[in-house]
Amino acid sequence: MLKKWDIQVDQLEFIKRFLTIAEVGLLGNVHSQDKIYSPGQFFLHKVFGYRGAVLFQVLIDSRDAPYVHAQTESVTFLGSQEGSRSIYAIPGLDYVSHEDIIPYTSSEKVPIKHELFEKFLRHSPRDSPPYVAQDALKGWKKKNHPWLELSSVHRQTTDGIRVTAIPFFMGTRVNQPNIVYWWRYCIRIENESNSAVILRERHWRIFSLSGTLETVRGRGVVGQEPVLSKATPAFQYSSHVSLQSPNGHMWGSFRMERQDGHEFDVRIPPFSLDSKGDEFGV
Repeated sequence: MLKKWDIQVDQLEFIKRFLTIAEVGLLGNVHSQDKIYSPGQFFLHKVFGYRGAVLFQVLIDSRDAPYVHAQTESVTFLGSQEGSRSIYAIPGLDYVSHEDIIPYTSSEKVPIKHELFEKFLRHSPRDSPPYVAQDALKGWKKKNHPWLELSSVHRQTTDGIRVTAIPFFMGTRVNQPNIVYWWRYCIRIENESNSAVILRERHWRIFSLSGTLETVRGRGVVGQEPVLSKATPAFQYSSHVSLQSPNGHMWGSFRMERQDGHEFDVRIPPFSLDSKGDEFGV
């Protein structure tokens, strides 16, 4: 059962953030879907409310990170060393879809507080937005863009709970005598109903084109059983999956529980695991 105290604490955090959001700056014009946001564009996240800056993924302002109901180390990549099987995390980055962005012009002396901000972006008052990509960002994008750029977004709603899935191909690793293909997937769960729910279980089905079908069940997600209420209606996390085939599919469901104890299953939209012909293998 959900605890009333948990929801009250979430509401207090939400109110504190709402009262200070007007001090950030001036809102800008939202771009249409066919126009991308340039590196250096500041924005407010429509769902999580944090301040951010567009790279070709986004920086999360470290002042807001403690209040974000999501993982803040969701951007990961494979190590480039020969024979390495390590997966590295870059702290304070996130991926957003076009509809998540509310652009603004910052009025703060420190627009975004993040250790990579000054390394990747520089002030250029004649440009719009007035921050542009440094050579370090251009070089990083050229080297890593295959497994850092958003490819496809999949959404499905069940009983007022919307699940968004975004898969990313990360490359390959040789695990003699086989080649192992790696993907990262980002999952967002949003409660659009009037009653709070808690995520109790996950159930995944992972199909490889080599002919194998794997079932994964477990409590919660990433070690948590997040509460989705009016104050904190969304939760986001990322995880990884590997196959010994260049292509596959994933789908599944989340078991949710309402405050009255009623449990129901929410569908996770099916999505493809595509290696893009492994043209970007590492």
